Order: sequence, then C-alpha cells, then structure tokens
Amino acid sequence: MNIENFNSLKSFTNNLEQQHQLMPVLFVGHGSPMNGIEDNEFSRTWSAMAKQIPVPKAVLVISAHWFTKGTHITAMDFPETIHDFGGFPKELYAVQYPAPGNPLLAKETADMIHSANVDLAHDWGLDHGAWTIIRHMYPEANIPVLQLSIDYTKDAKFHYELAKEIFSLRKKGVLILGSGNIVHNLRMVAWDKLNEPNYGYDWALQMNNTFKELIANDMHDKLIQYQYLGKEAMLAIPTPEHYLPLIYSLGLKEKNDSISFFNDKAVGGSLTMTSVKIG
Repeated sequence: MNIENFNSLKSFTNNLEQQHQLMPVLFVGHGSPMNGIEDNEFSRTWSAMAKQIPVPKAVLVISAHWFTKGTHITAMDFPETIHDFGGFPKELYAVQYPAPGNPLLAKETADMIHSANVDLAHDWGLDHGAWTIIRHMYPEANIPVLQLSIDYTKDAKFHYELAKEIFSLRKKGVLILGSGNIVHNLRMVAWDKLNEPNYGYDWALQMNNTFKELIANDMHDKLIQYQYLGKEAMLAIPTPEHYLPLIYSLGLKEKNDSISFFNDKAVGGSLTMTSVKIG
C-alpha cells in the first residue's frame, strides 16, 4: 500500500470513528447567576471541562428555568440572552451571550420525540441556567445553543424516557447539558454562610452523598422515585425543577458510560453544586 492510499484509509477510519463517537453528557449545578460573571472555582471548572471534551457541533440545554406546560424547544436563528432574576448587580444584566441557534437541529430534535408534541418556540431564548455556564465553556459564542423545556405536568419517569428519545444527538456531536442543582432549597439558605466554603446542613450533605451513590451505581429507578428516599430528600427537592435536568442527563447514559463528579461542593447550607460527567 502506498503512502497516499494509507493516508486516505487513515482519514476514512478517523472520520468513521468520529461519526460513531458519543459526545459526553453533563449535568451541571449552576447555582447563583453571579457564577456567570465571576472567576471562581465553579466557573473555572466549567472552562476546563470544555477543553477536556470534544468540541460540540451544538449544545442542547435542559434548564431548570424553562419550566413549561408542554414541551418546547428554541428554534430561532439568534436566541436572546434572558436575565431571568432580580436583585443582582447591573453588570450581570449587561451580559449578552450572542450564540446562534439552529432551527434545523431544533426541528430534527422535535421529530425524534414521540412521547410529546414539541413546540418550536420563538418567544424564549437562553436563560441563566444556560448562558451562565456556556459563556465560560465557549466564550467566543460560536457554537449553536438550543434549549429544551421541562413539562411541569409530567413526572420524573416521563422526562427520563423522553431523554432516551434524543439519545442519537450524542452520535451527531451535540453536547446535551442538564442545568439545575441536585440539592436546591432556597427557603432554607443560610445567607450568612454563603462565603463559608462547602457549608452544608447535615441533611443536605447526607442527600448529596446518597444521590451520588445512586448515580454512580446506575440506580436510576430510585433517583426517578426520589420522593421515597425519605424526608431528607423532600428537603433537598422541595420542588422538582432543579432536579429534573439531572434525570434527563441520566436518561441519556449508555450502559458502559463512565461517571465522574465535579464541583462537588455545598453552598449556603441548602444547595449543592455537585455536577456529573457521563461518558
């Protein structure tokens, strides 16, 4: 075999491997919107993560902050940057993250989903569950970003099964990112302890460890039926919107995918930033 034929075969093989390479899946604890503009241990880890994984062709975010009746996906050419919070410094409201959308990918994704009629939305954009993370990962805003909403009328099992319907996006170079917090109880935040490193109430640390153990051992049924994990679970998940993005990420896991944790810290007593890389 001459060198030209060898290089041609090598190139073909590499392209074939890339076509079958699965993108990893992330669940990211996003925490305070201020993480979007701060240089801290959480944001630095997000930046580092982008360098550790393949460059995606697009990013699909399932954010706790797009909690809707029915299932929707952003389908505009240029999604707006949504500042869906109050009481923060003006610098945060000035942030714009001008990543493009991808209407064709939105339509393709909607067509994959048979358990729900998916609306192609043009009246949303990128909320802080998306852009506060993505702007650290891809600061040039040159990768298309879409969001898929969470239907609040459905249970965790529905969302887990829906995630499986979009599994093939992993084969197409799409990074699917769930954004929420595994332990998220804003009513019980110890505001005077926000600057104390890794401060968590006993029940919050206990449940965070329980969730990690269940995730690491692929015990998805127990995570789906989290309401049976005891009163500590109900303190950790008083409402489901920040937890369900984790369920989406787990639904996308393949049997042999590896699991690792990052940003595994408690904040303000009743929140954890614990994040998961799958694959």
